[in-house]
Amino acid sequence: MSTCSAECAWLLCIHNIPPKPPYLRAKVARRLAALGAVAVKNAVYVLPNNERQQDGLVWLAREIEQGGGRAYVCGASFDVTGGGLDDAHIRNLFVEAREGDYRALMAEYKPFFETLGEPHGADETKVREVHGWISQLRTRFEAIQAIDYFGAPGREAMEGVLAGAVRWLRMNALDGRPDDAPLDPSLYKGRTWVTRPSVHVDRIASAWLIRRFIDAEATFRFDAKMRTPDDIRFDMAEAEFTHEGDACTFEVMVRRFGLCDDPGLGSMMEVIHDIDLDEARPVRPESAGLAALLIGICLRTDNDLERLEQGDRLLDNLYEYFERGAKRRST
Repeated sequence: MSTCSAECAWLLCIHNIPPKPPYLRAKVARRLAALGAVAVKNAVYVLPNNERQQDGLVWLAREIEQGGGRAYVCGASFDVTGGGLDDAHIRNLFVEAREGDYRALMAEYKPFFETLGEPHGADETKVREVHGWISQLRTRFEAIQAIDYFGAPGREAMEGVLAGAVRWLRMNALDGRPDDAPLDPSLYKGRTWVTRPSVHVDRIASAWLIRRFIDAEATFRFDAKMRTPDDIRFDMAEAEFTHEGDACTFEVMVRRFGLCDDPGLGSMMEVIHDIDLDEARPVRPESAGLAALLIGICLRTDNDLERLEQGDRLLDNLYEYFERGAKRRST
């Protein structure tokens, strides 16, 4: 089978599987799911064109043919719209598929996270239980992440849950509680704020909060592996600021810097929490609209700094809306 051209952005697998042997169809479905392929038509599956996916489809095609079926693997482009398919539509199919996977995983593990309770003084049985489900969650999350080719928004919420659970274990091991006194923003000026790449809702909002209320000249780095003494980490494992209990990173930072009395921020906390952790049961009517706009930003650019800059403008406007609304209600 010839190698697909690197100029083609996509790979297609087109197959025809006989009814017997009956296991072959199920086997093919499992292999395609493991590769992260999505169906564009009946028996036509698509993947981004790279070496790993190409090798996987070529081997799968051979297995189909050995089982008595027919299969073809080829490169493809969707730069000419036909049948409602173009590159943006194909990309959205992948985002929607992985978003569904993340939401299903979140629905399964969110109850464990919400019942963590205080880490201080948790008994050994509780700690073993938390270690156990974190290990299972991480394994399943990493399997989805490996086929999340375009960074579905649900990835951020799952990463936040994992980071928050790991922080719970660390605090339990230290037998300590977070300091209830508000943090002094001046101590955090001139630092580099570090988080994972491919930022989404919670990290975009947290970065906006940092620039608006903590350090207007803050710099950001998107590298979870590198670390320097000047770094302040947020929304990642072992971070200074990340999920705590059922609060997302944005909420945690508002509280820890003593900003909860700001009515505009109070409303924004509810919106970001809705989008990041409770999309199915939103508290605020504005949540769905902001979610759509933030997803649009992430679909338009993979550059994290550009995502933050565009998110800043969007969140500045939202904050102004909430702040003015609060002033009108108080007069």
